[in-house]
Amino acid sequence: MSTLHVDLDLIRKYNVAGPRYTSYPPATHFSEEVSLALLKEKITENNRTARDLSLYFHLPFCQTLCWYCGCTTVITTQQGKSAVYLDYLRREMDLMAKVIHPGREAVQLHYGGGTPTFLEPAELRTLGKMIHDHFPVAADVEAGVEIDPRRIVRDHIAALRETGFTRASLGVQDHDPKVQEAVHRIQPYEQTKQVVEWIRDTGFTSLNIDLIYGLPFQTPASFERTIDQVLELNPDRFAVFSYAHVPWLKPAQRIFTEAALPTPEVKMQLLKLTIEKLTAAGFVYIGMDHFARADDELAVAQRHHTLQRNFQGYSTHGGADIYSFGMSAISQADGVYWQNLKELPEYYGALDRGEQPVAKGYIMTAEDQIRRRTIMRLMCDMGLDYNEMSKQLGVDFRTHFASELASLDDMVADGLIERGLDGFAVTDLGRLLIRNIAMRFDAYNKSRTEGKFSRTI
Repeated sequence: MSTLHVDLDLIRKYNVAGPRYTSYPPATHFSEEVSLALLKEKITENNRTARDLSLYFHLPFCQTLCWYCGCTTVITTQQGKSAVYLDYLRREMDLMAKVIHPGREAVQLHYGGGTPTFLEPAELRTLGKMIHDHFPVAADVEAGVEIDPRRIVRDHIAALRETGFTRASLGVQDHDPKVQEAVHRIQPYEQTKQVVEWIRDTGFTSLNIDLIYGLPFQTPASFERTIDQVLELNPDRFAVFSYAHVPWLKPAQRIFTEAALPTPEVKMQLLKLTIEKLTAAGFVYIGMDHFARADDELAVAQRHHTLQRNFQGYSTHGGADIYSFGMSAISQADGVYWQNLKELPEYYGALDRGEQPVAKGYIMTAEDQIRRRTIMRLMCDMGLDYNEMSKQLGVDFRTHFASELASLDDMVADGLIERGLDGFAVTDLGRLLIRNIAMRFDAYNKSRTEGKFSRTI
């Protein structure tokens, strides 16, 4: 990767808006016209057998807004709001527990946000008990939580560990003071280091560090210093996200001037630098925004072609249905997606009426499922084996995707992929543009409007 050359014309060609493919079709295709009755029917069908479950809880509260943030959050300094929210989570779990097959076991658990550690330690213990009271949880459950180091005490970490969490994902983004001030997130390195020590001391077995490239005033030199600092913390994984500049969706981002934001070519330099530094330090570039040590489950799953991709990014639990709780949370079962109401009053109102707080959903067609698996395998395996895909999909892959495969000629010429007799492999350069490659297999891509997604670079 250190000898990789990316010219400006290539960046301009591929710097277009496109999905991240944590679902297919993306959430922009979900519709309020899908009736709750139909979704309930699909959920009932999904619970006729004891399939594995992945449970996700969206905990939306933050005390302050990070101006780059694209998440669904509730900004408040009123600590009491989390206790109210917990009561409504319990009500939602009560409703869902009535329809879930009693033999289903939660093999994966994740807290996201917002800021899950906005909850007080006692509330984290309460939530953990509520989950175990409502659902059978596997003894070896993979339990991960997103942590903001800025406003927690050691007891937050202890409470999470006591309720079964072993994986921590720590929000850092950037340690440069100028960048931190620009994005409204002041977090000294010493603060991050202290929380990492608590995570290690309490027995967590996996640490992920979140970084973002493309933020205001970032330069290759400043971001390299941040990477060097967080490498000293000895994490097991990195998630290094591209800043998604979507001010038409997230008004707080309008505070960033174009002059302050890195150009697309500088963003590419930042990504190239990140890949070079982390791979030199022994991390495997999984793809998109994930890096893991060679012996980590993600890297092992990629080598064995069992890696999956869902709303939490890359995952080793592809066979599990995702049942999600809380405002805006998205669930994914066999052939169906549904998303909860995005605003807190509406979410509370539905549960006050004893109704599942669903806002919209999507029922996948047979063709959707074929393309979903194709895009997932491409983004996880960094290539496609036509014969293997034919077996998995029950169609002749070359025939079914004849036009899509023919459309890859320019990507071959540009050095993004290398063709073989029975498939193609994504090159190091192509890994940087994997979203663009995946878009060639997206049946809806040509009909989308530009403003729905962030740019791929």
